[in-house]
Amino acid sequence: MTGSVLAMGWMTSTIVIALLLAACSTTAVTDTVEGPQTTSTTTQVSIPSQIADFDVQSVQVGDRMMLLAIADSPSLRSRGLQGVTDLEDLDGMLFFWRHDGDAFWMKDTLIPLDIVWFNVDGTYKDRASMVPCTEDPCPTYAPGDLAFRFAIEAPPGSLSWITKSTIITYSD
Repeated sequence: MTGSVLAMGWMTSTIVIALLLAACSTTAVTDTVEGPQTTSTTTQVSIPSQIADFDVQSVQVGDRMMLLAIADSPSLRSRGLQGVTDLEDLDGMLFFWRHDGDAFWMKDTLIPLDIVWFNVDGTYKDRASMVPCTEDPCPTYAPGDLAFRFAIEAPPGSLSWITKSTIITYSD
């Protein structure tokens, strides 16, 4: 009987640990510095399990490096940060298009987000604060026109340092 109780306790502990690990994903991020000596470093970072299949990269935004999940396909852009409640080690998400961008909405997004849009040349375009959508139809967010190529979503206030002179440097 004691063996059965111990086995049950061990199985319960194993299941709890497995569930905790499943709730939190880690991914490797490789930073490459170009110059006379090219160097690469790989770092493990924690990211929300809802976006575990997104690439994560360090992206130059103005004079800062931001750790961003990359949404660069229609399916990844449509999912965005839906269902995410904590960005963990990420600074936010970068949306990238090879053509003019699309309007944003907050359907199934659980946290408020700030967004900054950038033109095809990486220059600043516009910004907005977005709130989770609680009823249909959800409002959409976009700059005055859809002639942009990049957008960064991040927690409220965390992009306040970006100005009209900020330039993003990203290549896929």
